[in-house]
Amino acid sequence: TYYHIGTGNYNPKTATLYTDLGLFSCQTELGADLMDLFNYLTGYSRQTKYRKLLVAPVNMRKHFVEMIDAEIAHALSGAPARIIAKMNALDDVTIARKLYEASQAGVSIDLIVRGTCRIRPGIAGVSDNIRVLSVIGRFLEHPRIFYFENGGAPRYYIGSADWMRRNLSNRVEAAVPIEDPR
Repeated sequence: TYYHIGTGNYNPKTATLYTDLGLFSCQTELGADLMDLFNYLTGYSRQTKYRKLLVAPVNMRKHFVEMIDAEIAHALSGAPARIIAKMNALDDVTIARKLYEASQAGVSIDLIVRGTCRIRPGIAGVSDNIRVLSVIGRFLEHPRIFYFENGGAPRYYIGSADWMRRNLSNRVEAAVPIEDPR
């Protein structure tokens, strides 16, 4: 089994305007997750557990919240704690509240958000560990990339979902861990 998972779609018109990332692989567990996802999409399965894949609306928000909680725990224990997240928009209330909580715990957070962002950075005692940047250039920045320091054992994900309620609750989206530096 081999597959390609991208941060965007396969639209030939937008492909000339958007920048995106993709993973081409044959890693067995991810291949099995993707087959399970396709069976879920076609109605042959009501899959709710995946080995590695984060799937909205099934488990993605829950796993992102757990990874933010892990960064909070690392910060409180004195271990390295950092989050870098790049996306088109951030409006999910649950994620926003969690990021404020992480900032207050001492987690360093860099958000690269092209459009709408619910987070207000730099508020003393609330979001002073959060920085928000927007990248506008010749091409539309489209990749969704997520980095969690994880106490010195970093976790990386790429995917199709912004941290928006509509993406996490109302659409089928996927995020994949990037585990091999190659």
